[in-house]
Amino acid sequence: MHIIRLEKVTASYASTVIFRDLSWAIDDRARVGLVGPNGAGKSTLLKLILGELPTDTGAVNRLRSATVGYLPQQVELTPDSTLIEEAMVMPPDLAQVEADLAKIEAQLSDPAVYNNADKLDRVLARQATALQEYDHLGGARHQSRVREILSILGFTPDDDLVPTDALSGGQKKLVALARLALEQPAVLLLDEPDNHLDVQAKGYLEAFINQYEGAVVIVSHDRYLLDEVATEIAELEDGKLKLYKGNYTAYTTERELQRLRQQQMYVAQQKEIARIEAAIARFELWASLVENERHIKQARSRRRFLDKLEANGEIIEKVTDRRLMEFQLNGGRGSQKAIEALDLTMAFGDSRLFENINFLIQHGERVGLIGPNGAGKSVLFRLILGQMEPFDGILKIGPSTKIGYYSQEHQTLDGWWDRTPIELIRAKTPKSEGDAVALLLKFAFKYEQTRLPIHNFSGGERSRLQLALLMLSGPNFLLLDEPTNNLDIASVEVLEAVMEDFEGGVLAISHDRYFLDRVVDRVLELKDGAMTGYLGGYTDYVEAVKSARNKPIRQGA
Repeated sequence: MHIIRLEKVTASYASTVIFRDLSWAIDDRARVGLVGPNGAGKSTLLKLILGELPTDTGAVNRLRSATVGYLPQQVELTPDSTLIEEAMVMPPDLAQVEADLAKIEAQLSDPAVYNNADKLDRVLARQATALQEYDHLGGARHQSRVREILSILGFTPDDDLVPTDALSGGQKKLVALARLALEQPAVLLLDEPDNHLDVQAKGYLEAFINQYEGAVVIVSHDRYLLDEVATEIAELEDGKLKLYKGNYTAYTTERELQRLRQQQMYVAQQKEIARIEAAIARFELWASLVENERHIKQARSRRRFLDKLEANGEIIEKVTDRRLMEFQLNGGRGSQKAIEALDLTMAFGDSRLFENINFLIQHGERVGLIGPNGAGKSVLFRLILGQMEPFDGILKIGPSTKIGYYSQEHQTLDGWWDRTPIELIRAKTPKSEGDAVALLLKFAFKYEQTRLPIHNFSGGERSRLQLALLMLSGPNFLLLDEPTNNLDIASVEVLEAVMEDFEGGVLAISHDRYFLDRVVDRVLELKDGAMTGYLGGYTDYVEAVKSARNKPIRQGA
């Protein structure tokens, strides 16, 4: 059953049309992955469904009983609060009923009420109605429901008193999602809920979405997540929405088949149009030579046929590829032992982050670094970069190792937020203004963006700018801290292709399981203060962990 319908919706921003005459129907049990390039209008589309933004034309219709819940990209929780206090906040409707019940309780203890039979009957009737509504909204089960949802999302009672200020961005999103789920909206709109979640937390998110009783529309660049939860993919690109049955992998296969069929039909139609145009020219020439009315009619008939094709929108469009960033890295020669750690220990005061870890990354290796948030992955990067000193042990950087660093929070752009990309590029390398603009255009920036302050850029645009700086630095070893965050899927695929051809070494912190499967040939897991290595990509790591967990324990000997 369709509970939300978009009918020929047009939306614009700053006089620019984002999409026009867009129609879409959302089923009550839908699991839709909404994908598309950065700037395509995915967040705008969610806000139109929510009713936060008006449509220019068209309408968003939904069943009267269909409530909508929205999880934005950025979540703010109450400062100076705890996780459990935030999670236990009642939905507005339930909080109102509880407040009404409190007022009724106060009235029932008033002598002016309980000594007056008529007043008492009226107050008791209101209490019965309020209690019925309280029960309907799940008031009696509120606390147990909170515990149940927090458990599904990976939280335990040990996390109850964690201050909200100490939660990671991903954890804040999960707490906000738990509160949203308590309202049990008919449709959940999730805008990149997986950003900043570690691999384990993404698994909890997948379980939550798969168990949710209503419809879910999720904007995500995590292809693995979309494979696990989506039963339909909605692709928003160039102002058009196309629907594909199945998960992300099924979508990519069907999309490629459709593009091949469209290109074949385009070529065939263009040949037919050329044949008709040639016939029209031939008939018009004959008519001019012999002034034959029959030739004129034949030319007009064929011209009307072509005009009708165009008027009815039956001209098949040529398949065109969206302009992608032209990112490339060479790598070149470097020290055979690029990075080596020997009994490396890091501590802050009496708290040890990790202890006696050992690893060697050789030139040309691609290694994924995984582990829960707070395990010390980013600290290890800062040690490698020389920004911190280890508590104990040895960290060796090969003498010919030239490190290029990509920062998750775009710290490599610090100090440049009020400057333009042109100024940044020219400060990093001796280029003319024209050459700097040409480079930025290759990274899919628009010409007018090259002269805007960097603080105006989106997360994806800042990521592409970091990659441009990385290319200019000419590294032979890459330290990548969550490189796929903020990039759209097409840009991630460009990055993956570059990694395949890169001749140098790579150490990448990533929670993007699809990326890890495509890029790395070894996984290092930093967890509980220790490091463990696994051959292969993420899927191989999962299988190895399962195998070790299921391996029988030998007794005795």
